[in-house]
Amino acid sequence: MSFLINRRRFMQATSSVIAVGALSSATGRARAASTGELKVNMSGGNWGDAVMKAYVKPFEEETGVKVTPVLADFTSTQIAMMVDTKNVSTDIVNMGQTHVHPLSAKGYLETIDYSGWQKDDLEAIADFAKQPSGFASYVYSFNMVWNTKKFPAGKSRPTSWAEFWDVEKFPGVRSLFTGEYGTGPWEEALLADGVPMDKLYPLDIDRVFASLDKIKPHIRKWWTGGSEILQIMRDNVADVVQSYDGRALSLIDEGGPIEINRNQAKLTTDYWCIPKGSPNAQNAQRFLEITGRADRQAAFAELIAQAPTNKNAYKTIPDNVARKLASHPDYAATSFALDAKWYADAGPDGKPNKDRLVERWNEWILQ
Repeated sequence: MSFLINRRRFMQATSSVIAVGALSSATGRARAASTGELKVNMSGGNWGDAVMKAYVKPFEEETGVKVTPVLADFTSTQIAMMVDTKNVSTDIVNMGQTHVHPLSAKGYLETIDYSGWQKDDLEAIADFAKQPSGFASYVYSFNMVWNTKKFPAGKSRPTSWAEFWDVEKFPGVRSLFTGEYGTGPWEEALLADGVPMDKLYPLDIDRVFASLDKIKPHIRKWWTGGSEILQIMRDNVADVVQSYDGRALSLIDEGGPIEINRNQAKLTTDYWCIPKGSPNAQNAQRFLEITGRADRQAAFAELIAQAPTNKNAYKTIPDNVARKLASHPDYAATSFALDAKWYADAGPDGKPNKDRLVERWNEWILQ
């Protein structure tokens, strides 16, 4: 089971629910008469509730199409099997970004039709969100997070990954994301070694692990999932941690001594995709268009701490909520988007770069 697909499960119990007052109007567009149905893959919990309120209900009201939620976590293999056997049981899947390019390259996903989208929306949506075979309606980030008891405001703190690696100047216990799933602390290791944000890709894998060699003795825990991050921070296992911003926000909302550093944040996302041969592909295309609208993304962001990919959404999101979100305009210059295509591309040995990283990690972690 894919870690990035399962990430939504980790959000169900502890995601930061920011507000619920964003749903007073549906869409303001003319209601179109339509018939049919649509099966949309989603999870339960807070994340699923936000999808239903911000996207599904407005879609049903506007189109007259009945949406059936499909509560499941589909692997890439399952999606491929559905298409191969011509037994596509869901019209839209939601998957981690590193899975989209491999499935698309093998013809398992429909091409997204952006031709009917509003020009204002398309121009305001980040380029990384508009993939040929997938659309990202929200974004989250990997960030450095401090325990403010160890690193209080006004005192010296590590504010870059180079300073995270500098254990002499900034002593304290560290924790980083494991590399066993392929999307590990690779970019952070290169940033720590002096590579500029705009020169990260293609990743220099040898340089990544040479940098990780330097920090490895100082990592108390290589975490594997969202629940572990919460435990690490709640139990003061580490003083400075790499974390999803949503996980840190949930602790901040609880009053925990946690603060997020938005500098050199790694923007990551999931994509809505249409499996090839979807029986309701036309309705699926219409649903994706609604998820791209600024007002719908604003509604979603006010329900759960997932940032919009349409920058126009920030025109209506209250400032106290907006500044909790990874794509806030003030953070743009100091953040970078994970390049999912590079992970899917084959290296000199013919293997996808993601697989090469996993193999290298499995050898390295045992040394």
